[in-house]
Amino acid sequence: MPNPVYNQGPVLIVEDDRNTALLVETYLQREGFSTVLAHDGSQALAVARETNPIFVILDIMLPGVDGWEICRTLRKESEVPILMLTAREEEIDRVAGLSMGADDYVVKPFSPRELVERVKAILRRARPVALQEQTAPISYRGLELDPVKRTVTRDGRPIPLTSSEYKLLYALMNAPGRAFSREVLLDHCHQESVAVIDRVIDVHIGKLRQKIEPDPSAPRFILTVRGFGYRFSDDNES
Repeated sequence: MPNPVYNQGPVLIVEDDRNTALLVETYLQREGFSTVLAHDGSQALAVARETNPIFVILDIMLPGVDGWEICRTLRKESEVPILMLTAREEEIDRVAGLSMGADDYVVKPFSPRELVERVKAILRRARPVALQEQTAPISYRGLELDPVKRTVTRDGRPIPLTSSEYKLLYALMNAPGRAFSREVLLDHCHQESVAVIDRVIDVHIGKLRQKIEPDPSAPRFILTVRGFGYRFSDDNES
């Protein structure tokens, strides 16, 4: 019987190698997850839209539409957590995947047990954001974040954010003036792993500034703490 914690929807496994897909499916089902499979990019998007998965395990090298494009498309449509599963281990590929909105990156060959634990950990991290005691909207100089609706607006206009961007902005806006190290901010976005590096936070912050700042070259919301990390402006700022 599926674990009630995971019964809101299936895990979508997107993998063209059917043996690998079945292996991952077997280990997930042992832990109480329901699963659905897709073996190419076009099928993956169709299945995701039809089943509304709670998590996506996404291979990069797929026939037809590749994993990069699937990740970009899913991020425009939802905040579903995404773990990229691939044989490509170069750092630039890891940074690219994470900057597109993926929550983690696992290189083949991999341990199925470790993969399942990463899925669980990412879901654990995702749930507290929606269950924060802070439920009132957080506002600052026209920028508003609503923790209940998980929406962000500036001067009343909606701003679409990826899951990682939302988590970063929530952490910063919920503690205005507090300086966060890159390491701490990583913990808000990604499960700890060798695939996640400090520079990813700079990528996320850069994209976030492009979306929320009136002038990204002179940010007034997210401020850099040189040699350390970032902080959100507060009422004491000039």
